[in-house]
Parts: sequence; structure tokens; C-alpha cells
Amino acid sequence: MTFSDRWAMGGNAGLLLILILLAGCTEQKSPDTAPAPQVEVVAVNVRTIPDEPEFIGQTEAFRPVEIRPQVTGIIKKIFFTEGRNIREGDRLYLIDPVPFEAAYLSGKARVAQAQARVFQAERDLARVKPLLEQQAVSQKNVDDAMAAVLESKAALEAAQSDLVKAKFDRDNTLITAPVSGRVGRSQFYEGRLVSAQTTLLTTIDQLDPMYVNVSVPESYLLRRRRELAEHRVQRPDIFQLRGTMIFSDGSVYAEEGILDFADATLRSETGMLKARFTFPNPEGRSSPGHSYFYPGQFVRIRLHGYIRTDAVLIPQRAVQHGPKGAFVYVIDAEEKAELRPIHASSWHGGDWLVEDGLHPGERIVVEGFHRLRPGTQVDAIPYSADKISPDEPA
Repeated sequence: MTFSDRWAMGGNAGLLLILILLAGCTEQKSPDTAPAPQVEVVAVNVRTIPDEPEFIGQTEAFRPVEIRPQVTGIIKKIFFTEGRNIREGDRLYLIDPVPFEAAYLSGKARVAQAQARVFQAERDLARVKPLLEQQAVSQKNVDDAMAAVLESKAALEAAQSDLVKAKFDRDNTLITAPVSGRVGRSQFYEGRLVSAQTTLLTTIDQLDPMYVNVSVPESYLLRRRRELAEHRVQRPDIFQLRGTMIFSDGSVYAEEGILDFADATLRSETGMLKARFTFPNPEGRSSPGHSYFYPGQFVRIRLHGYIRTDAVLIPQRAVQHGPKGAFVYVIDAEEKAELRPIHASSWHGGDWLVEDGLHPGERIVVEGFHRLRPGTQVDAIPYSADKISPDEPA
């Protein structure tokens, strides 16, 4: 064997060795040997929870009373101080009583005159009747006497009716408070002419208790009916439902209200059903400044009494949102990630309430989303809720 042959054989052996080493390096860098991404999961379970929807409401006085005059006349005096609490029977306005007193006295005089005519007509009839038996007068004379009695009695009744009206007008020149409450601003003052039953003088608001009117959407009513029929939700009698009132600044009213009225028809222009809660307001009886529960406030009412059975709750951090809505990653029996659309309806503390899309026992991803794609093989480990930062919103 020549030198050139030996050199060629040695070169081929060296080249083969280099190729083997390169193949080994390639096998070490193969992606097939990369570890599966680790994700943290929780198991889906069901619980019985209170179902407490919220509705927008507006406060209203328990008895808003309009004060209007019963007679037309000139205001002579105002007895109350605007914006203060008053009691039932307190004097409010005095309309000049002089013309009404004169009309009353005139009415009494007409009644007396009518009574005198009745007396005279009855005496005339008593005198004529015996004369008819003696044929000293005709039947027509007796009939005329009887007609005069009836006519005088009718005139007496008319005069008495006029006297009742005159007394009513005279007595109503003094306007008193029909209820206890807080009187508003007077719309008219001394010297102004007011018209009977049309002029609004002022208002009195009875502030204890108070009403809160809420509007319930038709969609909510239909969903509730379906959930009750499917036994997914339970509730007591509708008029045992209670409510918590939340003011515009987020503060919660100390007293709890109760549902006392639900309208019989939906409002066609809004598709809403009107309902009403009654709230005690003991401070409303105190002087102004002790209570900040006023008529006309916009508040939120959190409804109590509904209980949702077999509710599926999952951590809020497990729910992702995409163009098509909310979804979660579910880990199947083969330890692969599956993208699952869900219907997450509301928050309950730190959890989403899931109406559809998940079943008890399924595992969902809570941590490690950035490593996932649908079908990815994963290494699933239990999630620890203690990892949530105290600053993280619930």
C-alpha cells in the first residue's frame, strides 16, 4: 500500500469521526427533548352562593303632599318657616276670611228666612184643610197650600246647602298641614291672589319611611324565570326580598329595605318593570342636617334573597378575553391545553361566575398563559391562591 493510499484512508476516517460528533451535537439540541411548559391549574367546583344583582334606583318621599287652597282669595298670612319639620295640624296659610265670613252670615240669614216660609206654609195648610170638609174652600185651595209647603221646604234645603258651602269656604281660609313632614319652599307670599284647587302653594314630604323606585330590565325578569324553572336559583316570596342601598359616593346605608311593590305592566318605552323598596329613615324626623337621605337621590340597590345553587366559580385571573369573548384554557386527560369559550356573567369576590362552558372537575389554567397554545403538552401543577399579591384587585 502506497503512502497516498494510507493518507486517503486516514482522511476518510477523520471525516467520518467529525460527522459523528456533529450528529451527536444535533441530537442534544433537538426540540423533541425540550421539557413541557409548566402551568398552574385549579379544579372547577360548584358552590351555593347568594345571587345579589344591583339596580339603579331613585329615592322618593313616602308621602309627598301638595298643598293647594280650597278657596280663591288673597293670602293674608304665612305661619311656617320654609324647609323646617312640621306636625300634622300645624297652621300654614291664612287666606283673607272677611268675604267668606260675610257669605256665611248671609247664608245663615237665608236659612232663617226659608225656615220662616216653611212655618207659614204649614200654618196655612193647617187652616185650609178643615175648611175643605165644610166646603168653605175648594180642593184647589188645599192643593195650593200643600204645594206652598213643599216649595218652602225645598227652598230651605237649598239655603242649608248654600250655608254648608259657605261654612266650608270660611273654614278653609285657614290652611293646615294634613301630615307631619318637612315643608318645602312657599311658592306664594302675603298679598298674592291664589285660585281654588289649582294654585300649588308648597309641598310637604314625609321622610320616614322613604321609598326607592328601581327599574328592572325585561331581560333580567326572563332570565330569572328560566333559572327558577330549572331550579338553578331559589328565592322566598317576592315581597320578602330585601335590599341594601348604596349612595353615589359608595357608602352603604345602615338600614335595610324591603320590596313592597312591583308594577303589573312593563313600560313599553323602556322595557322596564317598576318596583319599589321601603327603607326606614328615623333621622328624617329630626331637624334638617341630621339625615342625608333625600328624595330625588340616585342610588344603587343590591338585592338580597336569591340563592344560586351549583354555581361554577373560577378565579378572575383564569379568564382571558379575546375578540370572540371570554375563554379559559382547560387541561384534558392527555395533559394538553384546550381553548374553551365560556359565558362569565358577574364577579363574586375574587371569582367569575360562569354560566356556561365548564363542568365540575375540569382543570383550568391560572398561571402560565404565555407558554400556551391550543394543543400544547403541559406540565400541570396545583395553583396556590396565596401567590396573589395583596395589592391585586379582587
